[in-house]
Amino acid sequence: MVELNLQKANIKFSSEIISLLEDLYTELGEEAESIKFLNKKLIEEILASGKTEIYFIQIAEKKNIGIVTLTETQAIYAGGKYGCLDEMFVLPEHRSANIGEKVIKMIKHIAKEKNWKRVDVTAPSESKWNRTVSFYEKCGFVFTGPKLKFKI
Repeated sequence: MVELNLQKANIKFSSEIISLLEDLYTELGEEAESIKFLNKKLIEEILASGKTEIYFIQIAEKKNIGIVTLTETQAIYAGGKYGCLDEMFVLPEHRSANIGEKVIKMIKHIAKEKNWKRVDVTAPSESKWNRTVSFYEKCGFVFTGPKLKFKI
């Protein structure tokens, strides 16, 4: 059984944060444009806002094998505060070991501690990501529709 931990990251670890997020965005393909935003200053600003927390997914000896970003938001339709699972990435060599399910359980625990009403996640919609969508559904997430964006 793999011993797993979510360790809150801080700006001292910006290079590792950037590296893991770059791996995620590269894997997603259509998000490659997001790589241009990856820099220490932006990570520092996001962490300083107090709205987003970044966690390393760690196994024994505090080895980082992935990353999670959680942002608190609020809406009347949600009944108040809720969380957004903005990014979740596990290095490919550590997948299929139930690590993702364990991480989601930890995220649910964090959400309860913060008194969030729910946690939302946006999953890629292309058919090549059906396995990802199925994973989230298996963890209790319910499909609520596509996400749209408008660039400013």
